[in-house]
Amino acid sequence: MSNFAFLVLSIIVAFITTFILIPPFIKLLWKFKLGKTIRQDALMGKATEFAKLHKKKEGTPTMGMVIVLFSVFLIVGITVLLHWISPLLQEWFGWSIKYSLWNRNETYLSLFTLATVGAIGVVDDYMNILGIGRTKGLSARVKMILLMLFAGLAAYWFYNKLWFTHVAIPFFGAFDLGFWYIPLFMLVIVTMANAVNITDGLDGLAGGLLLFNYTVYAIICYNKSLFLLGALCMLIAGGLIAFLWFNIKPAKFYMGDVGALALGANLAIVAMMTDTLFVLLIISLLYGLELFSVIIQLLSKKFRGGKKVFRIAPFHHHLEAIWWAEETVVMRFWLIGMILSAIGLVVSFITGI
Repeated sequence: MSNFAFLVLSIIVAFITTFILIPPFIKLLWKFKLGKTIRQDALMGKATEFAKLHKKKEGTPTMGMVIVLFSVFLIVGITVLLHWISPLLQEWFGWSIKYSLWNRNETYLSLFTLATVGAIGVVDDYMNILGIGRTKGLSARVKMILLMLFAGLAAYWFYNKLWFTHVAIPFFGAFDLGFWYIPLFMLVIVTMANAVNITDGLDGLAGGLLLFNYTVYAIICYNKSLFLLGALCMLIAGGLIAFLWFNIKPAKFYMGDVGALALGANLAIVAMMTDTLFVLLIISLLYGLELFSVIIQLLSKKFRGGKKVFRIAPFHHHLEAIWWAEETVVMRFWLIGMILSAIGLVVSFITGI
């Protein structure tokens, strides 16, 4: 089997596996009443208008990305098993299994990210379900500390074990940052995790954008001869397609922080592993818009006596509040996301980064 065929097979197998597992998983979520609680309090003040817009969604199962991550790890485990028994398969059927997706050079860090940051998201989601905390979930401060601890550990590994110290800039080449690579790395990981999490607020919105992003990075990884990492990106993309089948409006279940945090942080990890930070900046512009809308709103309320710039932050909720239909917001964000992803891919090919 060619490397490209392995890449295509990855997305197909992930889609089928996840699609089969989702219906019983949704029933399980309903059985144990793992439904979303709509927040009434914001970081500053009350989230009255948000609660009014989304009250009808309360109780819908959340933590949906658990099943996608489970499918990814299940398929990775199956590839390990097949690779281990490859001599027997070769002898009995003539099948040669050359690879597994459990690979120290390419997939360890990505899988570790999905598991570790996903665990943070599980805790946050479960606290939301139980209604624990002022904002129903981990506080922003605790979540930030946990993400920074993870990002610091990953940055140490990249800097001291993999000797990553430079960042490639299109048309200018590589710039060696030395020790400053560590704080930059941490900033990228924490920012992406939070930005994707903030964007995950409408049926299908974050899932669709992440699908475009991971497809782009699967191609970039393949182009850089990191096809096992590319295949892992394809597994995630396939899982996201199945997830979106049940997540588009009216959503049968939600991604939850387990997915938004883990997939956002992992996207940053893949970008740093492929030294394509500039490409990540392009394809994640919408996440940046969403994050900055929240920052602007908080600063405005703090320094302008409670006055707001947006009806609701992040920006996609502001568009809802000014009577854009939810489907309209999602589809237009998807279109912009597709264009940005295409631009990022073209930049990667033209500049060789």
